[in-house]
Amino acid sequence: MAHSSHKPLKKHSQSRGRRSRKKLVLTEEHRQKLQHMLAKLDLHFKDDKLLIQAFTHSSYVNEHRIRSVHDNERLEFLGDAVLELAVSQHLFKRFATMSEGDMTKLRAAIVCEASLANLAEELHFGELVFLGKGEEITGGRKRPALLADVFEAFVGALYLDQGIEKVYVLLEQTVYPKIDDGAFSHMMDFKSQLQEHIQRDNMGTIFYEITDEIGPAHSREFVSAVYLNDSVLGEGRGRSKKEAEQHAAQQALSKLEPKGKEE
Repeated sequence: MAHSSHKPLKKHSQSRGRRSRKKLVLTEEHRQKLQHMLAKLDLHFKDDKLLIQAFTHSSYVNEHRIRSVHDNERLEFLGDAVLELAVSQHLFKRFATMSEGDMTKLRAAIVCEASLANLAEELHFGELVFLGKGEEITGGRKRPALLADVFEAFVGALYLDQGIEKVYVLLEQTVYPKIDDGAFSHMMDFKSQLQEHIQRDNMGTIFYEITDEIGPAHSREFVSAVYLNDSVLGEGRGRSKKEAEQHAAQQALSKLEPKGKEE
């Protein structure tokens, strides 16, 4: 049964401990935005600190030297695993005849950076993140990697606060309907689509190469390029080499397919 009332977020004052310790303080505007988001999803948090941590980027913590409030990276790590489990269970129950390989591909499309970033945008998570000034200036609120991380952190925080059942409630509103409507099916395997396109038109040979690795080991991002006859046809990023290659193939397809559709 849905909850009809929502607990207001507590006002957090400055820490009374040692002067060197700081504490993140919500403005009234930020508190209202968080409360509105939770009310829209018909959710509430027992522990407000978990909710705030989910939206606290490392750039904010570093800039403000906050010691009593951690950034959302650990919650992101947990949320990633919880999200994979919840999506896997839904696919297993919803598609009784789907093979293990196809379920794996579909799950990868659902939990990839681009999909999670879109979900975060729909929920206006970008407006709720605590960012350092540098990250703010460089457009962090719109950066797909940051938005995807926040969505995972929110899932992790919700899981810790109220368990897997509340995560299902969230996904039943945001993700499961999209899965059932086939919103992710076209994303399942861009590499195969590209290979078929190249072979059909006898365009030559394609191959993939990881051209860069970005970020620390626990939050690594890979950059992949797909080459057609030694010329770069597309590039993509992802949190795994396979995801980066899929995004590179997606970009390559977007360059090739419109040519036959123009005018």
